Amino acid sequence: MILPKELAKLLPPAFDPEYVEHAVVPYLLSEQTIGERPALPMIDLALSKENAAPPHFWGMLYDGWAPDPEEEGVAVFIQGYEQRGPDNERKKIYHSATTPDLYATRYAGKVRRFIARLLDPANAGRPLMRQYYAAYFDLYWDLHLGVTGEDIPAEVRELGTSFTTVLGHWYPTSDIVHEHFMRVRALRPRLTEWIDERVQAVIDGTVAAPEETFVHYWLKNGGGGEHFRRKDIVFECFHNFLAFSQWGNMVYQTMAALDAAYGDPAVRSWFARTMRMDPDGAAFPPLDRFVMELFRTISPNAGSLSTVETAVGVASRDHSVVTPHPPANHDRRQWRNPEQFDPDRYLTAPTTTDDESRARQAGLARCPFPPAPLKLNDGRQAEVTNGAFGAVYSVVDGTEHPLCDTAGYAPFGFGYRRCGGEQLTVEFLKEFLRTVHHNGIEFVRLDPADPEWLPVSPRSLIKDDIGFRRTF
Repeated sequence: MILPKELAKLLPPAFDPEYVEHAVVPYLLSEQTIGERPALPMIDLALSKENAAPPHFWGMLYDGWAPDPEEEGVAVFIQGYEQRGPDNERKKIYHSATTPDLYATRYAGKVRRFIARLLDPANAGRPLMRQYYAAYFDLYWDLHLGVTGEDIPAEVRELGTSFTTVLGHWYPTSDIVHEHFMRVRALRPRLTEWIDERVQAVIDGTVAAPEETFVHYWLKNGGGGEHFRRKDIVFECFHNFLAFSQWGNMVYQTMAALDAAYGDPAVRSWFARTMRMDPDGAAFPPLDRFVMELFRTISPNAGSLSTVETAVGVASRDHSVVTPHPPANHDRRQWRNPEQFDPDRYLTAPTTTDDESRARQAGLARCPFPPAPLKLNDGRQAEVTNGAFGAVYSVVDGTEHPLCDTAGYAPFGFGYRRCGGEQLTVEFLKEFLRTVHHNGIEFVRLDPADPEWLPVSPRSLIKDDIGFRRTF
């Protein structure tokens, strides 16, 4: 029998020894277990986010091929609850930069310009995802740091492309992953230096409209404290390559669902109806409900990764548990007709604004996560608080911005582990769909002679074969 370490010796000699030792071997020795579908919209603290990343990724994130959060910073997405400050403070600070009110007043213009460029008539009839990625990093860095165009160094763009390539191709035993992984390692010191310079520019106000950047709100609401240090802000700006990779995947899958000939008839019908509907006073307006149902049925993120303690045997950081999203999204314990595309299911779905009675109805004596509002210091009359099961949401000028809070809605994770950029991502897709509707855009499957395969998100490659035409 060939053991993992022996298998590593069969790799091409061009593979760097450090890469083999710290990326390939840990990957071959690692194990991921598929966990259960939660019955409640939360993940227990025994399933931790501390160092919850694929073991072959550490060399892209840290100089020493292993987590070093104290010296090099850390992202909330790979940080345990007990490390985030009281009552999930770190997550609340992160979320303070991505709230729906900020999208409407600070970020919408940037997103509209990006989508207008993507769906420009000049791109009609052309494979669209290559055009998406041609402009994606301008939007990414504009949202984070207020930087676009020639102000983004070529090596910063190259690192982003290499990071996405590693995500999509995934397997460290392949030549393409090795090549781009090592390119990320080579360029990352320069990226870190550049991000830190741009963070200082936001502090100094030498960036045009600093209040239109995520970093502005992380600085204001983190206050330079231990639970969102400057080095953590720098790290978040880099680590978000992983979180934001879902945007491209979701755009592609949405175009496929709306395809004129090969799409999903129910999705197409609901889209036409939704765009004719007026706001109805529900917790989630019609377009929000449509986009939420797209996320539930498409599930661009396959699951939430956790590290666990070993009760028997040799403890290793390379064993992890995945709480699966698609099976939870289609769980018959949570939904009637879960296979049916039905945005109206969210008219009666529970939300994060429901009180503690929901916990008691579930047989619990109290809220697992009692509400703990964090007052924001960025000039808004606002706070970030949490629901009974830990999910974080905002209250701005007395207006609540809730999340759907049931285990059957899992595309962004569960409870205190919900993605801090969930509502921003929903707003992005809503903007995309509004542009599609208002410009009479219809998506069509193309037949290129040699379609390009593009990496879009973890373990996901898509064939760039969808374009669009204008119907008026």
